[in-house]
Amino acid sequence: MEEEAEILQLHELHHSDLILLSSSNPISTNASSSSFDEDLLRKMDSVMKALGPTGPGLLAITGVPNAAELRSQLLPLARKLALLYRDTRKHVLKDDSEKRSAMSVELEPSSITGLFNNRYYGVNGHSNFELESLQDYRLLDLLNTTKTPPPEHNLGSDVPLRNPDRSVSSFAMNLQYAKAPESLTKSDRLHSEVDPQDVDEASAECYDREFKNLGSTFKELGFCMMELGLCLARICDKAIESNELEQSLLESCAAKGRLIHYHSDLDSFLLKEAEKTGARGKRKANNNKRDRGHRVMNQWHYDYGIFTVLTAPFYLLPSYSDTFKTEDVFAESCYDECPSPTGHSCLQIYDPNKKRVFMVKVPADSFIIQVGESADIISKGKLRATLHAVHRPVKFENLSRETFVVFLQPAWTKTFSTADYSHAKLMKEHDDDQEQVGEDRYKLSCEFQKIIPPLSSRLKDGMTFAEFSHETTKQYYGGSGLQSNK
Repeated sequence: MEEEAEILQLHELHHSDLILLSSSNPISTNASSSSFDEDLLRKMDSVMKALGPTGPGLLAITGVPNAAELRSQLLPLARKLALLYRDTRKHVLKDDSEKRSAMSVELEPSSITGLFNNRYYGVNGHSNFELESLQDYRLLDLLNTTKTPPPEHNLGSDVPLRNPDRSVSSFAMNLQYAKAPESLTKSDRLHSEVDPQDVDEASAECYDREFKNLGSTFKELGFCMMELGLCLARICDKAIESNELEQSLLESCAAKGRLIHYHSDLDSFLLKEAEKTGARGKRKANNNKRDRGHRVMNQWHYDYGIFTVLTAPFYLLPSYSDTFKTEDVFAESCYDECPSPTGHSCLQIYDPNKKRVFMVKVPADSFIIQVGESADIISKGKLRATLHAVHRPVKFENLSRETFVVFLQPAWTKTFSTADYSHAKLMKEHDDDQEQVGEDRYKLSCEFQKIIPPLSSRLKDGMTFAEFSHETTKQYYGGSGLQSNK
């Protein structure tokens, strides 16, 4: 699976067309109603071609109002949260799960400039760093007692943040369908601001204003993405003459939002070195270095929900110029946003029809919607789930990747039927003929068989979504799962 991947430019659907196609009775304002209807049908056919059994199983939504602003506000916070001190982050997130975690030491983003002044230089994303002495970490004692905003945002984490060897940090929240985007009133937006009566003057002075609207921005962007998924579900329901996709989403009552930071090698180095100082940590970091040649930031898998809605990723690279070579060790940041240095999103998919791996390319402020296995099952194979992974660019070890994802899934009690689901769909999967597909692509297909548990082994007629998701997780990551040691 290390072959050079081709670039896949996703089919793009403008937000205005998404709304029009999903409306109950689209009304033409054109002179010719018939030509208007034909245009609508072409656009719907293009959507189903992209999401159907002969397409890649995902598309891009462009032109979403306020998307660029919300994305630029929220996504850079992922890295900042990942590198916060544990106690500081606990206050920011109001994350009770971290109370059960072992103590660890993590760096504030503002410490990076001082720590690597005149010692770290990023050249084309390559790393060249070292520590001269433990004196570099004395600034951590100062940061440890500052920046402790009150616990207002109600985010948690679904990855072990105490582990300094982690390659991903994730911050999650359940989003309720009952709360439409319009319900984010001014009072809601200010919910996470500090009430001076509740905190002392010193804490107020130390409050990091960057996180002031973390929770409200998370919700606003999340609700926006939920609406995109609902609209697409209506379009698909129309095309397959059903209403089960949208109804399944509404019956679930909630979706899960995840703000994700994919660590660069520098991030991992900072976390591990901070742990080794023992300033606050109770255990030593794993001395096994992450394999610099490892090219996958998360393993190949299918999402098992209905739709996964993702922002186009946000990239950060270390910036170093004369302006940073100062005595100000508390400079706000030494990371700058940059366009994708690879020319694609680092999201890779496998197309079983073409037996090829593709790198997905999308506009910067667009959203990606990809099909999950539940949609594949509910639609009886008229939609196709996307096998995917996140790729690590080899030549850009210090590239940080930030994204925001909303997982749309059925209610846990939703019952699946395989009665009309193609038996060939369940049984064939990666059953390819070497002579027909060629040796290289046949080998690629065989590699996927080793790490992807077949749907036929995970799905049984009458299963609930809860049972299906449990069985899927077990066969991927359980003790004897195909990716348990990956």
